[in-house]
Amino acid sequence: MSESGLTSGDFTQESEPFALFGQWLKDAEASEVNDPTAVALATVDEHGMPNVRMVLLKGFDEQGFVFYTNFESQKGQEILGQKKAAMCFHWKSLRRQVRLRGDVEIVTDAEADAYYATRPRGSRIGAWASKQSRQLEGRFALEKAVAEYTARYAIGNIPRPPHWSGFRIKPTSVEFWHDRPFRLHDRIEFRRATADGAWEKVRMYP
Repeated sequence: MSESGLTSGDFTQESEPFALFGQWLKDAEASEVNDPTAVALATVDEHGMPNVRMVLLKGFDEQGFVFYTNFESQKGQEILGQKKAAMCFHWKSLRRQVRLRGDVEIVTDAEADAYYATRPRGSRIGAWASKQSRQLEGRFALEKAVAEYTARYAIGNIPRPPHWSGFRIKPTSVEFWHDRPFRLHDRIEFRRATADGAWEKVRMYP
């Protein structure tokens, strides 16, 4: 039995990754103090230089893993340019990690509108006011922009900015890592040749 209370057999018997990820995320929501959906997102620019930053997972199903961002941001531009990305979840309290990578598609307008409508009003204003990843001459400029958009949308609905939407990573590889004594960890990788192909499951050396 591991420190998280699960044996390796609890996940090595699965034939596809999504149900298993759902169970691990549920466990993380019960054990992680802050942001169990926080995930490191890796992208690459047109020169092949990688970038990584933390984002929040906003949904997943058998179609893929969804997050939202400003498409004019650095990550937005890199994903639009390369159409590929990777993620790494690390739940320290559970001693677990999940890595995935694959091609990326843009979510539908209906999906983006539905999620945007659930955001706090201040966050919706911020989506308009922040020129994400671009140089800011001073904090006052950001606060001024927030004030201007707050006045513009003082009442009624705040529409979703045209440059703000979501991406869905359609994984061709999902790896589950579980800490074990003496660094003899359990690693199970699900892989497939295409985003709609059949999954192959392999056990990896730690």
